[in-house]
Amino acid sequence: MGTLDGKVNKEELESRVKQMYEEVAEKPKADYHFEMGRGLCEKLGYQKDDLDATPAEAIDSFAGVGYHFGLADLKEGERVLDLGSGSGTDIFIAAKKVGKGGKVVGVDMTDKQLEKAERLRREGGFENVELVKSHIEKLPSPDQSFDVVISNGVINLSPEKEKVFAEIARVLKSGGRLALSDIVTSRQLSERIKSSAELWAACIGGAIPQDDYRAMIENAGFTVKSEVVNERYTFLTHGEVMEKYGVKSISLLAVKGKE
Repeated sequence: MGTLDGKVNKEELESRVKQMYEEVAEKPKADYHFEMGRGLCEKLGYQKDDLDATPAEAIDSFAGVGYHFGLADLKEGERVLDLGSGSGTDIFIAAKKVGKGGKVVGVDMTDKQLEKAERLRREGGFENVELVKSHIEKLPSPDQSFDVVISNGVINLSPEKEKVFAEIARVLKSGGRLALSDIVTSRQLSERIKSSAELWAACIGGAIPQDDYRAMIENAGFTVKSEVVNERYTFLTHGEVMEKYGVKSISLLAVKGKE
């Protein structure tokens, strides 16, 4: 079985992540170590009108870590790719913003999330939305096929983040925008934490220092335009780890191309 630098078993990690987010899709009212649902959306800054126009079942399973639509500034007719689209909150909001002339593609690797989002897509008549099963390290999209890539609390789960950012750069048009929210740290996590698939699946073990995260994006060919800490996001558990290593949520905007 494959490992990442001897730290975490990738197959075990993928299994843990799928199990957790299958439960998020099917049992949104269960107890988790993170907040979920409309209350979390509102706390993070999602707009009431956007939420009112989004299927409630999608919002129930929302487990994002920040709000980046203000940074993304989506426009009518744009093509948008959402990495780790889950039950669909962000893709349905994006679909309304880009309109009938635009297109939103949601990518996820978890069957139950995709099934729920697809059902809600059909029921809600979101004809400009497409859902695709894929890993974010190898996207099934042509080069330069999107104007914007968004992602919410997902890239930290990948053990191959450089590949993710390289793929984002590949599928974005020149000058295209990357708007995301994710979990990072203030300093390196311990080897014990980084080797725990359970803590990776909890959006903690895979988090890397904020400066390293930004450097990965820049090394993939982006210019970071804006970066903010989401002070209102907190985990419900693992408080000691969060405090010791400065685990936090950030949102950022980057543009493909160097200044």
